[in-house]
Amino acid sequence: MTALAGQVAIVTGADSGIGAAVARALAAAGAKVGINHLADSRAADAMCREIEAASGAAIAAQADVSKEAEVEAMFDRVVARFGRVDIVVANAGIQVDAAAVEMPLAAWQRVLDVNLTGQFLTARAGIRRFLAQPRSPHSKAQGKVICMSSVHEVIPWSGHVNYAASKGGVMLMMKSLAQEVAPHGIRVNAIAPGAIRTPINRPAWETPEALAKLLTLVPYGRIGEPDDVARAAVWLASDDSDYVTGTTLFVDGGMCLYPGFAANG
Repeated sequence: MTALAGQVAIVTGADSGIGAAVARALAAAGAKVGINHLADSRAADAMCREIEAASGAAIAAQADVSKEAEVEAMFDRVVARFGRVDIVVANAGIQVDAAAVEMPLAAWQRVLDVNLTGQFLTARAGIRRFLAQPRSPHSKAQGKVICMSSVHEVIPWSGHVNYAASKGGVMLMMKSLAQEVAPHGIRVNAIAPGAIRTPINRPAWETPEALAKLLTLVPYGRIGEPDDVARAAVWLASDDSDYVTGTTLFVDGGMCLYPGFAANG
């Protein structure tokens, strides 16, 4: 599949979990990929070697996405290597969980800094570069931004107020950006994963008992895989979705369908 041939992508938080699957899928679709990581570059470097062994192109790009200067330096590094940026996937995110009455301000602030401010800084850097470069002959759009949200942009989550607030913020940030830049030919969308098998939520699926409990929330009857999200990202980055902007694509097996009401409540 070469739907993204000739294009350059940056994926934040791309050295593990959903981000890694997205980076691999974009590369398999023909894009050159900047693989963002926070500190330790070993996983990102290994992914670059893997992609290059499959005749793709990738570069590791360190940045704490909550830091403006580091985000700008990340984009500079990728553009210096590949010449431009066409696709930005603002995926980096964290959880620091606690009941609200016990949550330190630092836990609230760090999650908002990474999950919301980090996505804004990443999207803004991408949009600036889209506007400053000629349109690619390989894309109908001037540029594409994909924000990684969550079902918790609409589902409240007790004990995770900072995380849910950050994802609710991502939803309206994405829509506002989409409204603002659509006249420039730039598309901004989001993906909202549900229960996905990643290290960040391992306790929720690693035992049969935990998995059975989790699946009571998923009408489709299985846990999602990172590739489920990655395939959605490739579609949103491709011309197949060229008339789609300002939309959240829920990849959740029906988690947002209020499964508790399936038997009439």
